Amino acid sequence: DLLEQQTGEFTQAKGQEVMESVLKQHDNIIVVYCENDNEAFGAIDALTAAGKKVGGDIANGEVMVMSFDSTNAGLKDVLDKKITLNTECNPLHGPRVEEIIKKLEAGDKVDKLQYVDEAMFAVDDTVKSVKAKMSAGGEKDFDITVVTDDVISKRAY
Repeated sequence: DLLEQQTGEFTQAKGQEVMESVLKQHDNIIVVYCENDNEAFGAIDALTAAGKKVGGDIANGEVMVMSFDSTNAGLKDVLDKKITLNTECNPLHGPRVEEIIKKLEAGDKVDKLQYVDEAMFAVDDTVKSVKAKMSAGGEKDFDITVVTDDVISKRAY
């Protein structure tokens, strides 16, 4: 059951504040879903300050934290088993967007739907891939990458 849904406003401070508030009302939290790494960092701070252990072993009382961004710091938290799953929101698409804008300004046609290359990162290989429905119809499998020091060192951000 969904116990609570609140915005962390994409900041660490608000993520921590929201998690502290939720912990005052609910002691049976097993999964925390955050919209970005900063919210996850704040939620993790609040959970650990409240004596909770974060990680993927919910059967043994750990709280599973899932995040979006896959920043360098977020992936380090995956490696440290604080974040169980981190889904990328790739910020490196400025040149591609600029190219699309120039084509539109020149009167060229471009595909209405533009997809961004992104990945999913996890602590381990318990789940090998995730199937997602695409907005244009159909489904796509996304492979899960297990985070290692080597994976982090090869990332551009």
